[in-house]
Amino acid sequence: MEKVAHRSHLGQLFLWLLMIVELSLFYSACSAEIPVRKILNLGDCNPHVRLQKSHHNVVIDNGLIEVTIENPSGHVTGIKYMGMDNVLECGNPNSNRGYWDFVWDNSTFDKMETKHVKVIAHTDELVEISFTKNWDFRTDHGKTVPLNIDKRFIVRRGVPRVYMYGIFERQEDFPDAQMYQLRIVFKLKEDKFRFMAISDTRQGVMPRGEDRDNTRSQTLAFKEAVLMINPSNPQFRGEVDDKYQYSCENKDNKLHGWISDDDAVGFWIITPSNEFRTGGPHKQDLTSHVGPIALSMFVSTHYTGIDIDVTYKKGEAWRKAFGPVLIYLNSASSDDDCRKTLWNDAKRQLSEEIESWPYNFTRSEDLPHAGDRGEVCGQLLVRDRCVDEELMQAQSAFVGLAVPGNVGSWQTEGKGYQFWTETDYTGRFNIKNVRPGEYNLYAWVHGFIGDYKLDLNITIQPGNKVNLGTLIYDPPRNGHTLWEIGIPDRTAAEFFIPEPDPTFVNPLCLDAADKFRQYGLWDRYSDIYRHGDVVYTVGVSDYSRDWFFAHVLRNTGNITDLSTTTWQIKYNLQDVNEKGNYTLQLALAAASYAELQPLVPWIMVV
Repeated sequence: MEKVAHRSHLGQLFLWLLMIVELSLFYSACSAEIPVRKILNLGDCNPHVRLQKSHHNVVIDNGLIEVTIENPSGHVTGIKYMGMDNVLECGNPNSNRGYWDFVWDNSTFDKMETKHVKVIAHTDELVEISFTKNWDFRTDHGKTVPLNIDKRFIVRRGVPRVYMYGIFERQEDFPDAQMYQLRIVFKLKEDKFRFMAISDTRQGVMPRGEDRDNTRSQTLAFKEAVLMINPSNPQFRGEVDDKYQYSCENKDNKLHGWISDDDAVGFWIITPSNEFRTGGPHKQDLTSHVGPIALSMFVSTHYTGIDIDVTYKKGEAWRKAFGPVLIYLNSASSDDDCRKTLWNDAKRQLSEEIESWPYNFTRSEDLPHAGDRGEVCGQLLVRDRCVDEELMQAQSAFVGLAVPGNVGSWQTEGKGYQFWTETDYTGRFNIKNVRPGEYNLYAWVHGFIGDYKLDLNITIQPGNKVNLGTLIYDPPRNGHTLWEIGIPDRTAAEFFIPEPDPTFVNPLCLDAADKFRQYGLWDRYSDIYRHGDVVYTVGVSDYSRDWFFAHVLRNTGNITDLSTTTWQIKYNLQDVNEKGNYTLQLALAAASYAELQPLVPWIMVV
């Protein structure tokens, strides 16, 4: 029998065993009759892109959208679209509508106000404008994040989109800094945008921002989670709201946003590539949440803490481009099912943006176009003779390029670029549009424990294609598997995930794929295992019913006296090699401020 004990610092509740695991109708001034559910090509009947620059504002207008950016701060103060004078919240100050920000040393927020404006391009087809600031030790030390900043905005002819990207640079003589978070934030009109959509299953009318105030809600175990007590709309009474429940893995965090039902207008954040995000394809991060707020997250310590590399040292030069991402605005007939129409059109637009990546209209050398990028291909096989005498094809494995490092280091890498793909059923992969640079190739294979790294530095040059041939992964193994609980797949989806406490439900997380996001599931363990902890008998128990998805503390009703939990695994070995060694392998999807202590106090031979 093996006993597994779990300890955690006071106030930290759990160790998660999971890898946090066509617009149909546009209105147009140039078309009087529009058939329902037909997409208009507005580009043929709209004027060229116009630019107006004053001491206070820069205005870019293509006839479909009008974007106002404060001069010289670079804050987006207005977006006019389809009769809406501003989709952003006009009640907020200019610095709190649409902005970039960094969270750096001591959790200090820097909204990255710039000092200079430069027109990069102004043609009939496109305007690209740059807002810049160079960090100066004499005036900025201790006040603003030590970075040179270049925020770019692009508006193109005939399309209701705003493209945004940033170029950030640290010179060698810049002081040490911790840079925990980088994002773009948009705060939309509170009285208009009430319907939020993150995926096909996570959609719904949302509470107002004021409903989270302590006069209308009760703060739960952490400040982000509240229980609606007296919301402005009674339908939300008794529901939980928590922005982390709307998180998404990087590989899926491509599209989210809000809909104004009154105007049948959608506001969407589209991310066509993840190459500039940190932590790899499975790192989770925020999307949209109550406010209404829409985020584009580039860097964060969410779900990783400072295990991810966010430390920048003096003497270490660094430069990186983030984006482009884009705002996409669409509209539909108010007589139609506008929510479904707008969402489906946003998905169509996402597909179009992905097909167009990398963009050929950006004017910065920091964003190489397709011809200036490279490609890496090959085939990944698995060699595990305890499973099969023959080499096995690594089907649906994740294969990626990231900064050179150790096995698995891509999960905590926070400064470079990453490029990931999935293998086909034969284990073949093709990683396209890779920026020039030096990389290691990493992978993990569904159903096999461990990580793969190719012991070779791969240099990508513009236009070249690197064929790595056949690669073989040898999973860590010391002998045949005697028993196994769960599947090595970096999620806890196969384990037992309880129903939420009916008094703490978020309706957007009722789908089976998102049930683990419900609030308070850690306390459900204490409800279910009232008289003892998990006891799992190999060959008898079923991990989908009998193995709780997270190893947590027991709630004793006193927050200062949470109880350690000890799980037991019982198994019976018929033939024991008394001179041999037996190895226990554990695969944790994630952990939060936790300590896991595997104990094997005795082995009883029966």
